[in-house]
Amino acid sequence: MGWESVIGLEIHAQLMTKAKVFSGASTAYGAVPNTQACAIDLGLPGVLPVLNEAAVRMAVKFGLAIGAEIAPRSVFARKNYFYPDLPKGYQISQYELPVVHHGRLDIVLDDGTTKTIGITRAHMEEDAGKSLHEDFHGMTGIDLNRAGTPLLEIVSEPDMRSAKEAVAYMKRLHTLVRYLEICDGNMQEGSFRCDANVSIRPKGEQRLGTRTELKNLNSFRFVERAIEYEIARQIEVLEGGGRIVQETRLYDPIKDETRPLRAKEEANDYRYFPDPDLLPLEITADLIESVRAELPELPDAKKERFIRDFGLGPYDAAVLTATHELAKYFEDTVRHLGGSPKLAANWVMGEVSAALNRDGIDIAASPVGPAALAGLLKRIEDNTISGKIAKEVFEAMWSGHGDADQIIESRGLKQITDTSRIEVMIDEVIAKNPQQLAQFRAGKDKLFGFFVGQVMMVSKGKANPAQVNEILKRKLAG
Repeated sequence: MGWESVIGLEIHAQLMTKAKVFSGASTAYGAVPNTQACAIDLGLPGVLPVLNEAAVRMAVKFGLAIGAEIAPRSVFARKNYFYPDLPKGYQISQYELPVVHHGRLDIVLDDGTTKTIGITRAHMEEDAGKSLHEDFHGMTGIDLNRAGTPLLEIVSEPDMRSAKEAVAYMKRLHTLVRYLEICDGNMQEGSFRCDANVSIRPKGEQRLGTRTELKNLNSFRFVERAIEYEIARQIEVLEGGGRIVQETRLYDPIKDETRPLRAKEEANDYRYFPDPDLLPLEITADLIESVRAELPELPDAKKERFIRDFGLGPYDAAVLTATHELAKYFEDTVRHLGGSPKLAANWVMGEVSAALNRDGIDIAASPVGPAALAGLLKRIEDNTISGKIAKEVFEAMWSGHGDADQIIESRGLKQITDTSRIEVMIDEVIAKNPQQLAQFRAGKDKLFGFFVGQVMMVSKGKANPAQVNEILKRKLAG
């Protein structure tokens, strides 16, 4: 029978505040274990939490960016459960009254169509500590540095119908929080992580099936593989006459499978109640408007501007606006170049991106900055070098051998534009290949590329390609 998968994501975005959500302790990553956990984070007797206003403003900024409603009054609650990395025995979160609710985010599907994913809510909460297993033989260490770090938990509607849709939504959200500069999106450090709720039902059925929760997925690839495995597992269980158990499962990327972790808790298992140490959060219209004034140009608006102002196609514009840093690099290159956005786009998406991927670095760490790249592209435009030679110059620039002009001069890479010199080379090539000349003149037009290649070989790639083509056409015609 035909099955339909139903997927919703809960994404935890760590907010980029300098201090924790209820204390003044630092949130810097990578500190020595347990050196950034103060008395409030440790839950010592007599301490009182104080809400971090910067975290509130970041939550409001996110809500505005997804067209959501911002609650004028929201409440912090205690979510009670025991775990070694939760020293208070409860987590401060939001339950019945979240700060952000009823938003939306559009994703682009593989066929180019757009689908809207509803965002049920985004609520503020504190992170727990971290259990460390690797460095302790037969024991577990607890690092409470992360305890109290502000999180925004973003809960989608169950609107996704495939693993690919879930990944597309997660990537769009990842891009958005980075544009807003409220989360660095570093998945390796746990700053952006995902829980996926997965169920299946017969096609055409409106009721939801029993769901399982896939916990702590920290890469786009793992999200896709875990969901695909879980869908296949649930179909196999149901078609074998079994039933799905509501539970939390972990994904094992080595075995490429999910396995049970614990029975899935319901909200009443956590015994939520309003935190008596925290007043309700009241957000005024003035605060909302002041945050709205700080909103940057968002990805969709930037994409449309790139299409309108730079004449780029939708695909190029989408690639170049995938991250705020890449978009800025491209715009800065165009500004230094004084125009030619298509040429700049081709190089940023081509040579620059390839080199970044090869070396595993971000655009912010590129050895070739926008001004340096523009300097190279100017030499292509004024015919000082060909596009092929430019790639050689780029690699030398990437390796730190100087700017484009220095490398071109020191290596003697200037393009040959002297018509008489090019004619001599062409005459030499034609004289050495009488058989190919006869075949070309007999109608084998594809040999034109052979002659071009031979001339470029003789010139060591320095001959101006346009001039080579023009002169060759004339001489081969006889």
